[in-house]
Amino acid sequence: MQKKFTEYNKFDLSEINKEILEKWDKEGVFAKSYELREGAPSFVFFEGPPSANGMPGIHHVMARSIKDIFCRYKTMKGFQVKRKAGWDTHGLPVELGVEKLLGITKEDIGKTISVGEYNAACRKEVMKYTREWEDLTHKMGYWVDMNDPYITYDNRYIETLWWLLKQLYNKDLLYKGYTIQPYSPAAGTGLSSHELNQPGCYRDVKDTTAVAQFKIVDPKEEMTKWGTPYFLAWTTTPWTLPSNTALCVGNKIDYVAIQTYNSYTGKPITVVLAKALVAAHFNPKGAEAAMDEYKQGDKVVPYRIIAEYKGSDLVGMKYEQLIPWVNPGENAFRVIPGDYVTTEDGTGIVHIAPTFGADDAFVAKAAGIPPLHMINKKGETRPMVDLAGKFYLIEELDDEFVKTCVNVELYKEFEGRFVKNAYDANLTDKDETLELKYFPLNGLPELFCKQHEEFWRDIFGGNHL
Repeated sequence: MQKKFTEYNKFDLSEINKEILEKWDKEGVFAKSYELREGAPSFVFFEGPPSANGMPGIHHVMARSIKDIFCRYKTMKGFQVKRKAGWDTHGLPVELGVEKLLGITKEDIGKTISVGEYNAACRKEVMKYTREWEDLTHKMGYWVDMNDPYITYDNRYIETLWWLLKQLYNKDLLYKGYTIQPYSPAAGTGLSSHELNQPGCYRDVKDTTAVAQFKIVDPKEEMTKWGTPYFLAWTTTPWTLPSNTALCVGNKIDYVAIQTYNSYTGKPITVVLAKALVAAHFNPKGAEAAMDEYKQGDKVVPYRIIAEYKGSDLVGMKYEQLIPWVNPGENAFRVIPGDYVTTEDGTGIVHIAPTFGADDAFVAKAAGIPPLHMINKKGETRPMVDLAGKFYLIEELDDEFVKTCVNVELYKEFEGRFVKNAYDANLTDKDETLELKYFPLNGLPELFCKQHEEFWRDIFGGNHL
């Protein structure tokens, strides 16, 4: 008679788990899954390795459960499934943990502590919680061979990666490009998404947002009937505006052209923004106010909606470079489409700086928009802001690049400046930010050079702090 499945009087998953584990351990079920499939087609699973310098959590249980499903499925399909565990021993969290443990900084390595001593401390620290990981692995019934794991600091692993990279190189499959990634000036390294999710990585800061006016080069006829026509674009990173090369709209979003006045200059202008965000930037009373009675300084600025468009109607339109410090080349300064544009805030038109934002880089590349790059003395391609958070010094740039692409007269006043107070050890959140000091979003500060008054007043149409 066929053996029946065990019947349970109560649903106690914890107790069931213990019973199943005891049975698997007693009968060596995991080992038998290898033995019974000897000679069968092979399916090898290398676990994406966890880092043993931190305790495992419930998210690891969830991820491993998904991994286990595939391996068990392949076993049931007749494959011999060898499952090899691994340990990730590289990464910034390990380095920072060791530096904190030893009371050192990165600059101390090779001076107050040898490279060998530092590496030994890292090797010890990175395996700190292996016992806890092994215990979790067993308790959750995750089948993986932990007796012979691959370890990323092992020379065999490192040299294997070198060999694989060489194969790619020999096949001409490696190329040098420009990507967007988070960077830590303090650690001197790029950061992974995992590292960005570490506790304490983020903190609340006071930031400036701005609405900037981009002068339209090829306006539609109805945009030319009243003052100078502009696109209004919103940004949470005003320090990237000198690197702007495109504006992004949503194809299906409704936009409007509005005749109004620049409240800073008193001049008549026509502006384009999302229809859903008109009330966020214009006092509704202005819709009824007389256009010819406005005086600079009036609290209510009159306006009239004179045309409506879909975002797709604006795609391809051109505008003047906002801050002409560096020439990025041909095909820049156009309106392009992007499916991530929303009308939740801002103006419904997004400022695009491809050298600083991953989304920006993606939509710009798809539309054939060049990024604004600097070329340094070594011939390396760099963004306008260096790894310390400063605008590049002219003397650090390639001479021919400066001669061909840089407006030295405009740029030299800002070279070497920190773009955010958080990057400057001598400044606090209470100090005036670079955006407010050099990009006068809220009028003209006393420290700002008078010769730039009209230039900056024309650029910025308002601000939100």
